[in-house]
Amino acid sequence: MDLGTETVAEPEILSREAELARIFELVDTADGTGSKVLVLTGEPGAGKSTLVDRAASYAASIGRLVLRVRGAEGERELGFAGIHQLLHPLLGGIGRLPAHQAEALHLAFGTAKAEPSQRLDPMLTRLGVLNLLSEAAAERPLLLVVDDAQWLDLGSLEVLAFVARRLEGEPAALLLAARDETVPQRFDRVFPHLTAGPLDRAASVLLLNAQPHPPRGRARSQILQQASGNPLALIELARAFAKDPSRRDRGAIDSLPLTARLEQIFAAELPTLPEATRRALLLAAAAGTAQLSDVLHTVPGMDGPEVWLPAERTGLVRVEGGEVRLRHPLVRSAIYQAATFTERREAHLVLAAASTDEPDRRAWHLAAAALGPDAEVADALAASAERSRHRGGYAAAAAALERAAELTPDRDQRASRLLAAAWSATHGGHPQWVNEITSRVAALTEDAQVLAQASTLAGWSLAVTLRYEDSIAYLLPVAESMAAEHPGLALDAAGTAATPAYRSGNPFHRTELLRITDLIAGEPHKVDRIWVLASCAPFTARDRAMELFNHALETVSEGGLSDTIVLGGAAWALDETDHAVRLLGRAMDHLRRAATAGANATAAFSLANSLFESGAWTAAQSSAEEAFWMATEAGADYMAVGSPLLQAALRAARGDHAGARARADRAVRTVDLRKLPGLYVAHRRALAMAALAEGDHSTAYEQYRRTFTRDFHPLPVHYHASLYCVADLAASAVRAGQADDARTVLRAAEGTLSGSRSVRLNAVLHRARALLADSGSAEAHFRAALADPAAVQWPFEHALVNLDFGEWLRRHRRSAEARPLLGTALEFFERLDARPWIERASAELRAAGVAVTAVTAPDAAADLTPQELQIAQLAADGLTNRDIGARLYLSPRTIGFHLHKIFPKLGVTARGQLRDVLGRD
Repeated sequence: MDLGTETVAEPEILSREAELARIFELVDTADGTGSKVLVLTGEPGAGKSTLVDRAASYAASIGRLVLRVRGAEGERELGFAGIHQLLHPLLGGIGRLPAHQAEALHLAFGTAKAEPSQRLDPMLTRLGVLNLLSEAAAERPLLLVVDDAQWLDLGSLEVLAFVARRLEGEPAALLLAARDETVPQRFDRVFPHLTAGPLDRAASVLLLNAQPHPPRGRARSQILQQASGNPLALIELARAFAKDPSRRDRGAIDSLPLTARLEQIFAAELPTLPEATRRALLLAAAAGTAQLSDVLHTVPGMDGPEVWLPAERTGLVRVEGGEVRLRHPLVRSAIYQAATFTERREAHLVLAAASTDEPDRRAWHLAAAALGPDAEVADALAASAERSRHRGGYAAAAAALERAAELTPDRDQRASRLLAAAWSATHGGHPQWVNEITSRVAALTEDAQVLAQASTLAGWSLAVTLRYEDSIAYLLPVAESMAAEHPGLALDAAGTAATPAYRSGNPFHRTELLRITDLIAGEPHKVDRIWVLASCAPFTARDRAMELFNHALETVSEGGLSDTIVLGGAAWALDETDHAVRLLGRAMDHLRRAATAGANATAAFSLANSLFESGAWTAAQSSAEEAFWMATEAGADYMAVGSPLLQAALRAARGDHAGARARADRAVRTVDLRKLPGLYVAHRRALAMAALAEGDHSTAYEQYRRTFTRDFHPLPVHYHASLYCVADLAASAVRAGQADDARTVLRAAEGTLSGSRSVRLNAVLHRARALLADSGSAEAHFRAALADPAAVQWPFEHALVNLDFGEWLRRHRRSAEARPLLGTALEFFERLDARPWIERASAELRAAGVAVTAVTAPDAAADLTPQELQIAQLAADGLTNRDIGARLYLSPRTIGFHLHKIFPKLGVTARGQLRDVLGRD
């Protein structure tokens, strides 16, 4: 006798075979290898929730543990509400976490009373969630299912993004569904996407035919045309016409756009329902959450099943497990919009009265019920914002302050609250939102300082989102107007403006910014002044900038973290690379313990560039990866593009020319580089290095040549970045037969320079001159490029000079002199693992009469990824998996997974052997 459970066949999902196959593949890889994250997108009504339900059903059928959360508009402003819902079945395991992580989760979820001095540590919160999921996945493979992600609170989205990037090695996978136009920023382009597009004509016809009363004739054609393949629209329009066939003659479906039309269809059923049912539906819509039992029990007659039965019969809701689930999010909109303001206000007041023990939720319901400015409600929202900020929920705080400002009667206080909202949004990493908020401050106050602060924040937000012209338009007037009376604020604005001025490369902006900075009285040693000089005039104002820089080095520790980052950026622009690595490294050590993701991305990217130039390529790779993930989370578009371009250059330098080209092209595929000269030059450099790695000197020259204009007198595409390409341009030109054109570029480049030059730039220019000079003067330029011993700060560039000079000497039958230069070049290239150049230097040495062994990996760790190398080194130093995980923000299980891959790569079988293999003292 078969005593197993009966299997019920699931309804067919039409024309979604490809989507289901990809989703099932994700579920299958939860405890295997492959991509662990999939973002499902589509327009409202495309059937995303149906696909998500099928994924959850399939996962459960093969033994996966399924954790689900569905975003709700009503909880969007409540910090960590979504992650709390997702983790609900696991909350009992919080007590088994490390104490500091458990405490962070209790603070985030409001299940522990916080002391006034306590502040939520976002990183500990994220680690706590990660470890809680990791422990659950260790017992049973895990599928995380997120539906309607566009309505999740931002705190939960940040945690989910953190977890998503650390699922490698965990028996877990994440399926996240969102509307295609509102995919959360943390997931909009980093992870694989799967689009549930419109159904084709044949599938649309099949879906219509499957309805209880399929439409015929003209109505059928109208529905097919108007639905445009949207499954929900097909079903709902067919249902509407079946209930009222006369609609086909009134043109009802032609009167409104699609979304509004669907909302009208949902709401059209409401008048036929009993008054008590309509009121219950409005309460459900206003609450924005399925957990209504506590609320409904407070309203007479609302807690009985008979209230919901009419709505269930129409298909508007489903009541089960103590929850009321609306058929579709658009149902909520339709119900809410169909009600009068008086009805909506009454619903919110009822919900507020039922939320006395939830002050945040109560404040939002009171705000929704407000008839106009209301100081008391505004104060309640401001208090809610403070609680959110206290928990690290900057986005929730910004939303509460923004609404509080709308309800604040006093104009000056309203402006102050908007400014505070913008500040919170800045720290939450939401530049577009910052711009929207600050744009409203000007109409509320005439306070010059408040307006200046708002403009500075607005300028920052625009710069982060690549709108450099608009950013400068905000920041330069602030800097000039505040120059005399408020020099500190003026320099803040000028320092902020220096970054978009550098990235845009616009000479007018740079000239204006330098002029205005000279007008700012007082505070001569403020680091913003150094950054303005270093970024806008790195060559012409180098002497003055270096004078201020050297003074600032003595006092930077007094200025705090922000000054350290700014000074580190200035050091990079001025070719003080060793100082840049030290300053930015110190800043990143601090920032990794904080929650300012936008600042992290900026500092990490600057550090990655400095490490690349200093020859610490493995560390540069790790820092570039870190900058990329942080930039995508924060919406910092410049770093989100620049970091993978740097990674592409690193791949090329180590011989992966195909991977370098692919990485570079992916980085810029959605960006117009014509207005981004700095990124344009970085893109061309990466492609040129890839060509050199492949031995294609003609393509390399063409790519380097594009870093200068094609004018009669070529100009640098970017006044700073292009100059460092001239030596490589010259080297590829000689081999591509383009020496004459390269000489024209070099003369024009040198014509843009005045003032003193850094050791690095001086070496670059002498190398270029040597390569393009006649035999009589080439040697002098080669020796000048090698003359200053400080040039070894840039080992790759220094090795190239040795290689070029050694080749030149050998070709002039001076092999004995060439050998030590070629040997030095080979030593540097081997240390960097610059494989194409190792091969070239080895070939030159053999031609000079030196026996060279075959090229091998420089050390046992050559095959490790940067992250694997970091884990191996920490393990060799004696750290446990838990210790390593806490330091790298990974779970102990993930550390174990990586070590499992590391051991065979290093040829070891025990943890104790790592120290010997890696040469750790």
